[in-house]
Amino acid sequence: MIKNIKKQPAKPASRNAWAHRRSSHAASTQKQEKQGLKVIPFGGLEEVGRNMLALEYDDQILVVDMGFGFPDEDMPGIDYTIPNFQYLKENKHKIVGVFITHGHYDHIGAIPYVIHEIGNPTIYATPLTRGIILKRQDDFPHQPKLNIETVHKDKEETIVLGHFKVTPFHVNHNIPDSIGLAIQTPLGLVVHTCDFKFDFSPIADEPADLGRIVTLTSQGVFLLLSDSTGSEKPGQAPSEKEIFDNLGTIFEHAEGRIIAATFSSLIERVQQIIYLAERFDRKLVIEGYSMKNNVEICRSLGYLKIKKGTIILPEEALMLPPEKLVIMCTGAQGEDRAALMRITNGEHRYFKVEQGDTIIFSSSVVPGNERSVQYLTDSLARQGAKIFNYRMMDIHVSGHAYREDLKLLLNIVKPKFLMPIHGQFSMLRAHEEIAQLVGVQKENIVIASNGDIVEFTPEEGKIIGEVPANYIMVDGLGIGDVNEVVLRDRELLSKDGMFVIIAAIDAKTGKLKGVPNIISRGSIHLRESKELLDEMRGLIKRIVERTATPGYMSNWAHVKDNIREQVGSFLWKKLKRRPMVLPAIVEV
Repeated sequence: MIKNIKKQPAKPASRNAWAHRRSSHAASTQKQEKQGLKVIPFGGLEEVGRNMLALEYDDQILVVDMGFGFPDEDMPGIDYTIPNFQYLKENKHKIVGVFITHGHYDHIGAIPYVIHEIGNPTIYATPLTRGIILKRQDDFPHQPKLNIETVHKDKEETIVLGHFKVTPFHVNHNIPDSIGLAIQTPLGLVVHTCDFKFDFSPIADEPADLGRIVTLTSQGVFLLLSDSTGSEKPGQAPSEKEIFDNLGTIFEHAEGRIIAATFSSLIERVQQIIYLAERFDRKLVIEGYSMKNNVEICRSLGYLKIKKGTIILPEEALMLPPEKLVIMCTGAQGEDRAALMRITNGEHRYFKVEQGDTIIFSSSVVPGNERSVQYLTDSLARQGAKIFNYRMMDIHVSGHAYREDLKLLLNIVKPKFLMPIHGQFSMLRAHEEIAQLVGVQKENIVIASNGDIVEFTPEEGKIIGEVPANYIMVDGLGIGDVNEVVLRDRELLSKDGMFVIIAAIDAKTGKLKGVPNIISRGSIHLRESKELLDEMRGLIKRIVERTATPGYMSNWAHVKDNIREQVGSFLWKKLKRRPMVLPAIVEV
């Protein structure tokens, strides 16, 4: 089935007009043959997450994914980051549509912040992905209604958007309804793999449709845009069936409650826990706002199979013996307010850790979360829980293709050009090495960075320019209002604290009125530092007397600068710290 954008019928024209049109069309065709296909990654390269990419040809732009990323350790207070979409905002009249490959937040999380700024173009997504997007949009009621269309991974349908003819195909990931994209362009077929792996015995999904991939790519592939996140891992990604069997062994030998923590969007693992609870005659409680939402969406759309009575309320769970209960929750990354941390700290309304509990961490540790996960693990161990994680046995598997999976795809697709996407720089390089092993020419592989404009012609692929691609930081309700200067201030405050100095100055005489008020936060304890404070007050008095001009009202900025610099130097000599110094002058 082919979906097309309706166009207005052409009006009748004279013979001369038709001749002119044929001539113009010929010139236009020659121009198109010479121009290249541009690929612009706005996020997802040299990082894991924040995925967004655009294809541009002849003043038409197709966008793929719109995700957020988690903040780095040097971004205190930041909730997450989104791609810089300035280029798309400036060229929103060119955008013909947005395709979303699957429902993970690193591919959909930026939609509420970006979509209305770029003209609210139509979004195309599979049913589950569409459901997750719309559910999240409930948290943004002030925004315009999304234009969102459903596509199906198991139907032979092609969506025609200007120069781009997009055919989705089914791939495995760790969330159902994940799709790759076969995108026909004037220069040839472009294949975007999505985050993918090959799993021939999944639990909550169908195996990847290799037959469809072979059919779609049989006439040749001009460009492959392929997931690189697992490119440094040898062999093939383990099957979910293997993970399921190992989890079953834990269930079989667990004597008390089982608390299973995983990502809320890891639907494959959620289904496995449900199956095992039913097999071992246990009831299941789901804890965590995002996990409850995802389970409800998947259940309503038929993506989760759950027997009646399996899932119960927390109040009902309190009436059951421990060996009859499973608690499935969020918090495997040690997040402060997630369900598992609240249970561990005794802050949960219904549950706390008990001697003999079995805790399953069915996720890997996201870089940057090592310390919080270790704290959580230690706290659970102190309370007598038995702990299982991915380092002890295979109870979690990546949703990304390992080296042999990537070789298999490259051998099927046989692309002329390759642009590795989705991964740190070392992962992109590892993917390049794999491609050369199966015959892709080195000069036909482009390693790009976020913001690069990569142009592909029949002869070559090369970087021809760049667009803005710096992080846009989301902090509470603020979007982009936190920049490097603010982060630097936050880092300074977190290390050495701050001093606020309030000085009342007589505007006529330029003399201090009374004693300066000094407030310290995160630096020293004022009650135990009387001598230091007296020295600071004396210094401030001398600074004011030297720099304040009697009767001259415009030099207070100069006075504050002197206080800031000289008090800062004084504190460094006394404390070997550089707290932030904030002078405030009150004219009296």
